[in-house]
This record gives sequence, structure tokens and C-alpha cells, in this order.
Amino acid sequence: MGTKRLILRRFRASDAPTLSEYRSDPAVARYQSWEAPFELDRAETAVRNFAASSPDQPGWFQYAIEHAAERVLIGDVAVRLHENHKQAEIGFTVATAYQKMGFATEAVSAVLDRLFRLQGLHRVMGECDARNTASAALMERLGFTREGLLRQQTFIKGEWTDDLLFGILAPEWLARDRD
Repeated sequence: MGTKRLILRRFRASDAPTLSEYRSDPAVARYQSWEAPFELDRAETAVRNFAASSPDQPGWFQYAIEHAAERVLIGDVAVRLHENHKQAEIGFTVATAYQKMGFATEAVSAVLDRLFRLQGLHRVMGECDARNTASAALMERLGFTREGLLRQQTFIKGEWTDDLLFGILAPEWLARDRD
């Protein structure tokens, strides 16, 4: 799967060092569930698990985001397909050097196209730390509706954080073609 600038693909063993590098960046890890540094052995385990999962089966699947021209891993998009095959949760991470260039928007948009057009999902939701204004803005740009605020929902990295909830329905995503 791809876009003009990106290739979205399954992770490979050779991706582990780059995954370790960008997930070790404190700015990238700030609002994520992992701690920096993200050691190479942990990245190797993660990549093996990512490669063993399926985008068509319930559970988590991680798409590697590869910069097409540079042939380098720049981030990932995670999808957790529900047991009913009609709903999913989405998350995304992009290396600092590739942020604010539209790559995350492009990658998440391509994944949403797959989920709604090819897999026939009804709904996709996203959740982010309320302080993560960049992620919230990305979801809003893509047409997600802010559906809620969970106050002090998550205890992570030594503090209670508020979570924002977003959702988008298939008719909303598919209507974008008519705009």
C-alpha cells in the first residue's frame, strides 16, 4: 500500500535499529506508552511481533511507514481490529525529523482508506493524551469527531493524564470524495 511519498508495508527485521532510534527520542516517546530509550533488543522483539501479525485478523497490526524516495523507515501506524471486523482503533508515530511535513496525515489517510474501502469497517476511533495537540489536530484534519474527554484516565510515566477520544464513521470518511 502506498501514497505519492510513502510506502506502508509490513515490518522487516532490518527495521529494528531505526525503530529503536526514533522510539528512543524523548520527544517521540513523550505521549506514548513506552519509555525512552527503546533499546535495540526490545525493538527486535517488537518488529518480530509486528511482522507475525495480520492486518485482516483481530488484534494489533503495525504498518511501517517508509519514505519512498529515501527508502528509510520514518514511523508507524498501529491498527487494532476488533473481533467484529467492523471497528478499529488507530495510533501513529513519526520520527521527529519527518514531523510537520504531512507524512503522518498521508499515512493515516492511506490506512483509513484501506480500513473503510477494502476491509469494510464501520468505525475507527483514536485516543490521545489531551496535551498532544499535534495528534488531536491530525485526527480533526482527517475528519474525526472529538467524542469525549476522559479526565485523569491514564497513569503513565508517573502522572495521571487526560485522554481525548475521537471517532470517524465509514459514511463520513467515504463522503470526503464528494467534497
